[in-house]
Amino acid sequence: MKLGMIGLGRMGGNIARRLMRDGHQVVAFDRNAEAVAALAADGAEPASSLEEMRSKLDHPAIYWVMLPAGDPTEQTVNALAETCGSDTIIIDGGNSFYKDDIRRAKMLGEKGVRYVDVGTSGGVWGLERGYCMMIGGPKETVDYLDPIFRTLAPGLGTIERTRGRPDGEDGRAEQGYIHAGPSGAGHFVKMVHNGIEYGLMQAYAEGFDILKAKASERLIEEERFDLNLTDIAEVWRRGSVISSWLLDLTAIALANDQKLEKFSGKVADSGEGQWTIDAAMEEAVPAHVLTAALFARYRSRVDHTFGDKVLSAMRFGFGGHVEMPQ
Repeated sequence: MKLGMIGLGRMGGNIARRLMRDGHQVVAFDRNAEAVAALAADGAEPASSLEEMRSKLDHPAIYWVMLPAGDPTEQTVNALAETCGSDTIIIDGGNSFYKDDIRRAKMLGEKGVRYVDVGTSGGVWGLERGYCMMIGGPKETVDYLDPIFRTLAPGLGTIERTRGRPDGEDGRAEQGYIHAGPSGAGHFVKMVHNGIEYGLMQAYAEGFDILKAKASERLIEEERFDLNLTDIAEVWRRGSVISSWLLDLTAIALANDQKLEKFSGKVADSGEGQWTIDAAMEEAVPAHVLTAALFARYRSRVDHTFGDKVLSAMRFGFGGHVEMPQ
């Protein structure tokens, strides 16, 4: 298939590269001309504007928007809505708020434009590992785009199949992508995914903080342990019930520097954690761990701990988020 990729940052560029590796055609646009040139060198067709991109796409034209949530995505979708023809497909693969998807889908539908929201997880590793995708939108449109999603997904790989999984369940889930439901459902599922991510990361961070503090002079000497955090992270990766990719990334960071000195510990958040808590409040669902994890990030910007550096290291590991000392 042929599509236009708008936004060639850490994920957008690699999504385009993974598609091209499997024979899809990509027309590339970004305000950063160097990013466009780099992708063109890998086989993409460059475009200097949305108007030029439109002239290079097939019918129906497919646009994949991979920009930060909020104004950048909103402005781009609105610009496409003004210039693209009916039966165009717009995919938002970023981390937009799901209620914005519902509104956009209605607005675009009145113009004959189809809208699909794709919650995309995989970070800077997605080019090789593939991307886990949670997709919202009309079934016929999602099915039409399946060749794109199938290419981007990680596939079954070496992960053991779930014992007892009923026959007749959506086989795409085992491949790493699902049609979650109507417009907004994809980003809603990804939002909760990221809220859970906050909680998991906070648990690891606090655990390693406790391990490190066992050497503190506040403790009596015979109860102090000078623990090797690098070895602990490594042994937990192998056969432990708390093994995970997040732990893998923590082990990598600690192997490079057990003190994590290049990380500030001022942990940012990109919005999904707060939106998850907002949804929990709207639904009257208690979410103690996820709420505490979100507020811990707010606190980290005032008072930092070693655990906050562990959080920063994980964020850099999976997403390339840079939180350097200030």
